[in-house]
Amino acid sequence: MPAQILDGKTLAARVTDELRARVAACIAAGRAAPGLAVVLVGEDAASQVYVRNKRRTTDGVGMRSLAFDLPASVSESELLALIGRLNDDPSVNGILVQLPLPAHVSAERVIEAIDPKKDVDGFHPYNIGRLVLRMPTLRPCTPFGCMRLLAATGEDLVGRHAVVIGQSNIVGRPMALELLMARCTVTICHSATRDLPGLVRQADIVVAAIGKANFVQGSWIKDGAMVIDVGINRGADGKLVGDVDFEAARERAGWLTPVPGGVGPMTIATLLSNTLQAAQMQDA
Repeated sequence: MPAQILDGKTLAARVTDELRARVAACIAAGRAAPGLAVVLVGEDAASQVYVRNKRRTTDGVGMRSLAFDLPASVSESELLALIGRLNDDPSVNGILVQLPLPAHVSAERVIEAIDPKKDVDGFHPYNIGRLVLRMPTLRPCTPFGCMRLLAATGEDLVGRHAVVIGQSNIVGRPMALELLMARCTVTICHSATRDLPGLVRQADIVVAAIGKANFVQGSWIKDGAMVIDVGINRGADGKLVGDVDFEAARERAGWLTPVPGGVGPMTIATLLSNTLQAAQMQDA
């Protein structure tokens, strides 16, 4: 029986509808609409698309979208100075710096410069550290969005074997922490992993975040597994495809996210949830 599709668009629409109502209630109570500053450096085409979608959805839930578009030639010191000003601006509740950054700018220094209470991407070492200690505040958007998708299956995750393919700081590592917090048994795989297909075949949950089109084969998927495809790749025909061979995997998986329309919309919805949470933390 073909896999049930985990529709990220539909779930994200429900989340944003709820956020819209909560933002309206905040404004009705006399508080300012939460403000999200999105910093875009350079003219990377994919980054421009992501940022445009984030800004449009921010406006759509009644939050204030603050745009800071900088040339690729901007110096690291200039970017850090901007972040300092945004940290000090009480009208800015959340700060997001779109990655990747130009090679001459240290993403690590930029992320650490953001006030952890305004770090709505959830990448600051303080916020990652709280996730490690099972005391999360602002959580990395894509992994938390993936957890919401898994929750939407209605399946009990406790004790399940989860395999995460990819160990990036943005997805793989925090995804493993989220799954551990849900009491899964977690295996993290990477380029040096031996017998990756064998490990994936054992998995009740597969999260693919390696950045290689159609890398995970359908024959690797355990019957009935929950498969979350984080990958966004441009295929030879120009269409977007994930890290998982979708058509082959859907013949074996129990649940499967599409690309596009799966993890991506939930990442943006979770970003806005984080922005509202950050505003409430700053008001407390």
